[in-house]
Amino acid sequence: MIVVHHLNESRSQRILWLLEELGLPYALKAYTRDPKTHLAPPELTAIHPLGKAPVIEDDGHVISESGAIIDYIIRRHGGGRLAPDPATHDYNLYQQWLHYAEGSAMPALLLKMYVGRLGEAGAPLWPRIGGEIVKHLTYVDEALAGRAFLVGDHLTGADVQMSFVAEVAKAQGKLPVYANIAAWLDRLHARPAWKAALVKSGPYRLGE
Repeated sequence: MIVVHHLNESRSQRILWLLEELGLPYALKAYTRDPKTHLAPPELTAIHPLGKAPVIEDDGHVISESGAIIDYIIRRHGGGRLAPDPATHDYNLYQQWLHYAEGSAMPALLLKMYVGRLGEAGAPLWPRIGGEIVKHLTYVDEALAGRAFLVGDHLTGADVQMSFVAEVAKAQGKLPVYANIAAWLDRLHARPAWKAALVKSGPYRLGE
């Protein structure tokens, strides 16, 4: 059985959602952030040296990084679900979104969060950070124009992976001007599997 090492209010929420979408059995091992520092507890380093979540264990393997976990679960346990045929162009797009989420989209959003803690000392960086956020959210919003999902006509792992980008953008108050992203995120939140994962994980403030 897959064991998910889950940190509250983190990227690991989307792994629980993926497993619920696939109807796969899993064991949940939950960790709670330090209430003062908001950092993961040191116990996570016993599973992976970086002490980050998500991390899964399956068949004797420890796998980290959300994109790699999503790819692994769908390849190993998906039975052809939630990914396009590898022989099609849609599969190329699917892989691009899997890597784009953390490789390109998230850094600017994370910089906004971290630099915001610097107060006036971070002011020189705001124009560049703000410009990058606009560029990436515009790109995603345009990709979703006239579409229910990012790739093809059905939910895929690309939507699961990219959902955290939208969650953080929403938490930062960015979505009112990106109607396509906002509507897409609402559709994801309406899915029974998303709701089931939320029940199992507990409160998820990024989704509020």
